[in-house]
Amino acid sequence: MVHNYVITGMTCSSCQAKVQHALSGVEGVKNVSINLEQGLATIEMDKHIPVLVLREALKEYPKYQLTELQNQHQEPVPEEEKRSWMGTYKPILVIFGYILAVTLSIEAGSHSFRWAQWMSHFMAGFFLVFSFFKLLNLKGFAESYSMYDIIAKKWTGWGYVYAFAELLLGFAYLSGLAPLLTNSVTFAVMSVSIIGVLQSVLDKRKIKCACLGDVFNLPMSTVTIIEDGLMIAMSAIMIFVMV
Repeated sequence: MVHNYVITGMTCSSCQAKVQHALSGVEGVKNVSINLEQGLATIEMDKHIPVLVLREALKEYPKYQLTELQNQHQEPVPEEEKRSWMGTYKPILVIFGYILAVTLSIEAGSHSFRWAQWMSHFMAGFFLVFSFFKLLNLKGFAESYSMYDIIAKKWTGWGYVYAFAELLLGFAYLSGLAPLLTNSVTFAVMSVSIIGVLQSVLDKRKIKCACLGDVFNLPMSTVTIIEDGLMIAMSAIMIFVMV
């Protein structure tokens, strides 16, 4: 069964992450979808859960007040469902296109296309750009990341470490520093990261992608899997070539 609730007090994505995480921990709750703009929560549950139980889950955050939506048959339509696929993923397509164009231009200027160097530059651009968006709201990213990443679920601090790890990897790829170590770290970190993404997508959990969701309101989807998978594949190829 699905019920809708009005939640007041949420002002940012960090608030959204806190509320979603708290309500997801209630016994019997299968999925929680938060619409920050409308101040609404859609909760899918195995059995009816009293409002008092849900309020109890939010007791650590007294500024968030939960009340049941009076007209339950008028379920809110998630913002991402109102947009087309292109409208939803346009920001990430532009980012990838930008990085691709810049790195291909670098190789074109060298008069000889070197795959290894191009991949290093592409991965440098990927990590530098994505770490930039994480650092815009580091706390919000860490809290959102802890909702699905297998390490961040147990240790919220991993979200903070992960953002700076991406930044350092970006500079390492750009400078060509210790390429074997850099690619090995990338392969390990991204392989662990993709596990939580796969679990969330396969479970059809309607949550935002922590990497860019805070800025562009992007949902977790197969596009997120492709992002991580691309970095894993590139790092694996680089390791294979060097070894």
